[in-house]
Amino acid sequence: MKKLINEVEKVVEESLQGLAKAHADLVKLHPSVRAVLRADSPKEKVAVISGGGSGHEPMHTGFVGFGMLDAACPGEIFTSPTPDQMYEAAKAVNGGKGVLYIVKNYSGDIMNFQMAADMLAGEGIPVEQVIINDDVAVEDSLYTAGRRGVGGTVLAEKIVGAKAEEGASLEEVKKLCERVNANVRSMGMALTSCTVPAAGKPTFELGPDEMEIGIGIHGEPGRQRMKVKTAREIVEMLATAVVEDLPFKAGDEVLAFVNGMGGTPLSELYIVYNDLNNFLEKKGIKIVRNLVGNYITSLEMQGCSITLLRLDGEMKRLWDAPVCTPGLRWGM
Repeated sequence: MKKLINEVEKVVEESLQGLAKAHADLVKLHPSVRAVLRADSPKEKVAVISGGGSGHEPMHTGFVGFGMLDAACPGEIFTSPTPDQMYEAAKAVNGGKGVLYIVKNYSGDIMNFQMAADMLAGEGIPVEQVIINDDVAVEDSLYTAGRRGVGGTVLAEKIVGAKAEEGASLEEVKKLCERVNANVRSMGMALTSCTVPAAGKPTFELGPDEMEIGIGIHGEPGRQRMKVKTAREIVEMLATAVVEDLPFKAGDEVLAFVNGMGGTPLSELYIVYNDLNNFLEKKGIKIVRNLVGNYITSLEMQGCSITLLRLDGEMKRLWDAPVCTPGLRWGM
């Protein structure tokens, strides 16, 4: 295992310290639990909070800031955060209009966020949750009952964060998040495994000429393992599964999100985007917004995911709204 770390036990702790020091104008660390908070501690708005295992950076800690999350709770690598993290983070950023938890559909995340929500409700703090389950690859996995939450989480955090920034009510913010989740679909693939520091060896083995289609962000198995194909063929497999699931149809306007899993060069992601654009053009589906880069990763895994969100007018407006976080910023 070759990694730029000091001690395996301190990977997450030291990474968060570096994040806070590098972006002290945007974020700060909670004094007593592992949580990243907005530095400006906004008031009079719905507090939007997410979290999950570390190893997927910049999600979620990199999306704390103006126009996105008010707080993020990172667990250990690929391990859910604890209820007290989510509870204390919510208390720290609650501005009096309630709390929305955005939760990826993983069993540990759901259980722990629910416990935190119960604790908040017991203190009279309004709290709602939306479960993101956009992955079309498999119905159940090692970590889930039902579909996994993947790339759609990033889009939900951006759009919902912008809505909350406008002063919308908790009910309005929740309904918008549910609408995003209902209209977004994703699927990913891997060319290589990643190595979790605590394990010290690859999570799974792929031959030099093999790839996994439908892989999860923790290395969960996908739909099938096969010989490596061209980018165009890979895009056709992923995009066909995504388009047919909702289904998307001719005339739809979409946000196309090509995401790297952590170890794929940007040049290759643009090849994927080019092939995706051509694929959708033939189907009469129009890309009107896009995002290309590493936003929800799996440590150093080579691979990519494709996410499509069917947009309405409000989603387009909110996507264009200013955002300023360590991992995503424009319009400021």
